[in-house]
Amino acid sequence: MSKVALYARVSTKNNGQDPETQLLALRDYAKARKLEVFAEYVDIGISGAKDSRPALNRLMADARKRRFDAVLVARFDRFARSTRHLVLALEEFNALGVDFISLSESVDTSTPMGKMVYVVIAAVAELERSLIRERVVMGLQRAKAQGKSLGRPKGSAQDVDKVKKLKSEGLSVRQIAEALQTSKSTIARLLLAVP
Repeated sequence: MSKVALYARVSTKNNGQDPETQLLALRDYAKARKLEVFAEYVDIGISGAKDSRPALNRLMADARKRRFDAVLVARFDRFARSTRHLVLALEEFNALGVDFISLSESVDTSTPMGKMVYVVIAAVAELERSLIRERVVMGLQRAKAQGKSLGRPKGSAQDVDKVKKLKSEGLSVRQIAEALQTSKSTIARLLLAVP
């Protein structure tokens, strides 16, 4: 008999939200499929927008230890709020040999149809990453064509003189950075410019 982990999440304790509503459906599904429930992981009062949640973190740690064969959720949005988070988790589950089942979306990565849906979701996420990358490159090319300076501003001769003066007074890089309200790495870079 395969072991399954049940995951439920409600974003608030108020408004009549109760994880038990999700858990009843998950337990019924596991029973009908003759799956042994390894554990129930429940996050209460935590937004799904957060990738890090106490029960979800425990579930992922147990998955990495291969303590169960599948993860069962009521809906994708109870598990992950973003496509990116969902795809990363599904990729990790796939690498670990852990199946993912979502009742509402009728997705079960242990079936051929579920595997196909996973591939489509992963492809959409990859398309999204490619489009973002393309927009960034186009924006950088446009800025460069308009003669805009890219990257961090270079230190001026005045900045180098200030750093040189403070260094000669015996101040450390950290103290100079605090005095000039800048980062230690900027001070170190300017010090390299000092003959």
